[in-house]
Amino acid sequence: MRFKKPKFWDSKKRTLLSFLLQPLTLPIIINNFFLGLKKNDKINHKIKKICIGNIYLGGTAKTPLSIKINKILSNLNFRTATIKKFYKDQIDEQKILSKRTKLYCLKNRKEAINEAIKDNIDVVIFDDGLQDRSVSYDLRFVCFNNIKWIGNGQLIPAGPLREKIESISKYDAVFINGNINDNSDLKLLIKKYNKDIQIFETFYRPINIEEFNVKEKYIIFSGIGNPESFKETLMQNKLNIVKEIIFPDHHNYVQNDIDYIRLQAKHLGAIILTTEKDYVKINSNKNHDIKFLEIELDIKEEEKLINYLKLHL
Repeated sequence: MRFKKPKFWDSKKRTLLSFLLQPLTLPIIINNFFLGLKKNDKINHKIKKICIGNIYLGGTAKTPLSIKINKILSNLNFRTATIKKFYKDQIDEQKILSKRTKLYCLKNRKEAINEAIKDNIDVVIFDDGLQDRSVSYDLRFVCFNNIKWIGNGQLIPAGPLREKIESISKYDAVFINGNINDNSDLKLLIKKYNKDIQIFETFYRPINIEEFNVKEKYIIFSGIGNPESFKETLMQNKLNIVKEIIFPDHHNYVQNDIDYIRLQAKHLGAIILTTEKDYVKINSNKNHDIKFLEIELDIKEEEKLINYLKLHL
């Protein structure tokens, strides 16, 4: 059974439970300290390495951004690929990356780099891996959601952070994802920690929304890091959401889950709709009645990012 993110992690005010769990953050602090001492791989590979990761646990659009940057660089005539460390419970992201990019998915990131070198790849984009200090990345990008931001600002398990917010002083660029138009306060706050860091804003754009009738009723379900963004995107496009079912991130669906969703949909007279990330785990002839929203990540001031990538690659 997968772990479901506790609500107090995203509370703007610290709760009693967060204070009680504070001593248990010590292993994370010690681990981060020793990671900081770890030697990077200083081999001067011809291949360029971009890491797209986060310090907030889950739901920051790492995978869509990896796909988007892969597409941008391909259009610039770079031979590109993505790398994702193999985890059994992340098959969903691996399937989406393999569908839209050339993916190397191994248990060891260095082995994946070597495979990409053999194939004469120019640039590899790592989906996750900021905390892997054994790899020397050429560019390190950290992703945030503009609503969740850093939650209560505490380390796991007292909060949702892998590293303290001060760690962005080590990174090259921040990507803020979300459909809120004004991120000015957030950008000012980020600059306090790293005045030289580049900041880019991104948002989800549904690319098959015309398939869905706004006059119909929809029951939605998802097992993603930030289910609020899925629902928000649908509501912005005027879809009538009558019920939402949320599962833990990377949830492995069983038939009982699908049967329960179908029962609820029948009771409400609603169409079942989910994310592409969830759909790839249930896609079969038995589930042809379930629809999914296909999204693409758009980048505000994309030309600015293109110029930045050209300069550093």
